[in-house]
Amino acid sequence: MGRIDDVLNVSGHRLGTMEIESALVANPLVAEAAIVGRPHDIKGESIVAYVVLKGDRPEGEAAKAIASQLRDWVGKEIGPIAKPDEIRFGENLPKTRSGKIMRRLLRSLAKGEEITSDISTLDNPAILEQLKQSNH
Repeated sequence: MGRIDDVLNVSGHRLGTMEIESALVANPLVAEAAIVGRPHDIKGESIVAYVVLKGDRPEGEAAKAIASQLRDWVGKEIGPIAKPDEIRFGENLPKTRSGKIMRRLLRSLAKGEEITSDISTLDNPAILEQLKQSNH
């Protein structure tokens, strides 16, 4: 199911990003989620989740507690192998004016790369800096 290019290979398990996103959005706290993969030395790929909560964006200990709660939620919904290694909270996700999530930018952020690609179609460029900072 979902986008063919978004299949993660985590420790030999093939996981669709759409399934993990659906599991996260099924949580009552989550408004929106996007999943991308990042290269990992041991597992092949690690799961990075970008999450927009229905309430305010959490900071510090509150963010760590919610991130832990969301990891457990995904573990219960799909299985322990699908738990995101990293959860980043933002006020929203980088989208084009038509509302599509720009996953290539999320992948670049997850890898820690500087974004050099064209972001002229991005509706909310300030969100990139916020997502770069918030790592839990």
